[in-house]
Amino acid sequence: MFRAIQFVGTQRSGSNLLRVMLNQSPEIAAPHPPHILKTFFPLLAGYGDLQQDDNFYQLVADVCEWVNRNPVPWENVTLKTEDIFAACTNRTLVEIFQRIYEKKAAIKGARYWCCKSMESIYYVKELEVSGIRPFYIYLYRDGRDVALSFMKAVVGPKHIYHLAQKWLTEQELSLQLKEQVAEDRFIEVKYEDLISNPEALLKRLCDKLDVAYSESMLQYFKSQESRITAESGNMWKNVVRPILPNNHHKFLKELSLDEIRIFEAVAGEMLVKLGYERITDDRDIAITEDDIRRFNQENEKRMKQVLASADPVELARRKPQEDLLELLKQRVSV
Repeated sequence: MFRAIQFVGTQRSGSNLLRVMLNQSPEIAAPHPPHILKTFFPLLAGYGDLQQDDNFYQLVADVCEWVNRNPVPWENVTLKTEDIFAACTNRTLVEIFQRIYEKKAAIKGARYWCCKSMESIYYVKELEVSGIRPFYIYLYRDGRDVALSFMKAVVGPKHIYHLAQKWLTEQELSLQLKEQVAEDRFIEVKYEDLISNPEALLKRLCDKLDVAYSESMLQYFKSQESRITAESGNMWKNVVRPILPNNHHKFLKELSLDEIRIFEAVAGEMLVKLGYERITDDRDIAITEDDIRRFNQENEKRMKQVLASADPVELARRKPQEDLLELLKQRVSV
């Protein structure tokens, strides 16, 4: 019987670091996430009645192909539609998601499978209804550093206003989840604690999961999984390096005062709630509709600029999935 671990929170919070650490345990299979739920829930209506064999088989086939095209390949795994279709006992997307991750765990001989896709916070209701009952790891980081990291990444919004909105929403949802599930299925992990005292934090996490702590978790950067991840994109290049204990408060040097002010106007109360200090005193600055329209335009412009200047190798690794997604959208008319 497999058990599940689900990360929640916001990307760019050290989730790949924690993932490759946990993957060092022989008891945990933690592959790089293909974001199954985030990708396919918006497409789901286009597949029709999933109780019909042909419709459900097509969904299984598309999800399997999506995972097989992940920019960070799953080591020792090539999914076959027939295998996953046969393993499913319910006709739902979450069932497919579960059986795919269980396949990875079975190949490794692990008893836990771990999904790092933090935007699954938007689908916890579906996860709970499914009966999976995952163990949730809420990983959080100073939102201003999260925003700075997103600004440099090939994915996600690029304007500080949109990044503040995203971070705030996902922290709110994660804290709501904390109140809804049993204490033995939820743990909070502060990124700054992870990089300052990783051994203590990992031991606490392992105790909660009832898995053996191993010193190899701190040697994650020597692993095959870390190497494959780092080679797949600049976003993940740090996972082949030892922990960077000073990798925090970078926003103080790299964000403008205006950017910090906007972030704190949107999400300052949440920063304080999570134990971070505000930098500005402008708690009630007015962000007008005209401002938001301008922010939207600037965000679109910056996203295009980042893509235009991105590493061609990284873009090439993402293209197979992007091509498939475009094909799927055309087919299901979404």
